[in-house]
Amino acid sequence: MSERGYAVPTPIQVRAIPLALSGRDLLGAAQTGTGKTTGFTLAMLQLLAAKADAGIPPAPRPAAGAGFSAPRPIRALVIAPTRELAAQVQERVRDCGRFLQLRSAVVFGGVGFDLQAAELRRGVDIVVATPGRLLDHVHQKTIDLGRVQILVLDEADRTLNMGFLPDVRRVLSLLPAKRQNLLFSATLPDEIRQLAGSFMRDPATVEIARRNAPIELVSQVVHPVETGRKRELLAHLIRTRDWGRVLVFTRTKHGANRLAEQLGQEGIEAGAIHGNKAENARARALRRFKAGELPLLVATDVAARGLDIVSLPHVVNYDLPSVPGDYVHRVGRAGAAGEAVSLMNAEDRPLLAAIERLIGRRIEQRAVPGFGPGYRLSARRHGEPSRLNGNGARARNRPPGRSSMPERAPGAYRAEED
Repeated sequence: MSERGYAVPTPIQVRAIPLALSGRDLLGAAQTGTGKTTGFTLAMLQLLAAKADAGIPPAPRPAAGAGFSAPRPIRALVIAPTRELAAQVQERVRDCGRFLQLRSAVVFGGVGFDLQAAELRRGVDIVVATPGRLLDHVHQKTIDLGRVQILVLDEADRTLNMGFLPDVRRVLSLLPAKRQNLLFSATLPDEIRQLAGSFMRDPATVEIARRNAPIELVSQVVHPVETGRKRELLAHLIRTRDWGRVLVFTRTKHGANRLAEQLGQEGIEAGAIHGNKAENARARALRRFKAGELPLLVATDVAARGLDIVSLPHVVNYDLPSVPGDYVHRVGRAGAAGEAVSLMNAEDRPLLAAIERLIGRRIEQRAVPGFGPGYRLSARRHGEPSRLNGNGARARNRPPGRSSMPERAPGAYRAEED
């Protein structure tokens, strides 16, 4: 693995891999970007390779009408909540196992079912799948899970948040009772521990980060903004601070599309990824962003969760998340050297309060001159044009030489220096 840049194992790998190799069930938690995927992939491949060397009996021939008989049984199943994460895990499996005689396949929605079924019929050792498409194959009898020896449930907290728990329980009911279970998550809330208790046998727990804690060294700031001016403020920040690579989170798919289109109209190239985007469009936007060809990527939590996009210079919460735990995952992508910026209007205040309760700290609020709450009111108080014309519509241009600095009462948000 040294030729792929793996010189020193990460803390989650140091603690989790030996436990997994011992055959124990494992409950592992660490923040995004800490090497969980590589850790469980290496352990899974080594376990499967060792068992293959020992020899396994051929798959039994199914009864008439029971499905198909593959030349080799599926021995490991990895469940991931999104297409992007499933594809990323499959890429890691192929990369780490390129010298092993093990075959793998990935199955998820949004692409052709028949091509996936044909690959499964040829026989694979490892299947990486999203829950819905996996059950589609089960219902069509194009997959046999009766000989799975290792189950990996990746990004378990996101899987639950996305409403996949019934599908996961259905998959669990189809697996052999005797198997090894590995569950990995960025956080271990009580719901995850309850799920683990329902199907895992005396699991070892490895928890690297403090529960529900963001990476402490990430620079975090909230910019209060006048309602309706978030996009204008974002464009201002990108231009004046020369931001070159920005991951922006929105709450909805429609919001992601609209923001990317509006920024493009203003000369700021942006792409969007979300659940309604075609698979090839999502993959192309992600590939361009990771390569540095696309400066700004707008994403929903569903599309971006689990993606290998970390240590970014700038992460922007265009919309604060409605689930406080999602803030932790978003902020974690900035890494210790990055900055996480949140744009907050008056309606977002309860969301910020919930986030601060979760992480146990206050986040600095810093107004950007000309954009903070009360800007128009304070401008009128000083006899300054307010950017609203006489009919209540926004004026297109501010007269030259006029200051946009709002008046600040004692204790108001500290204005940021240009």
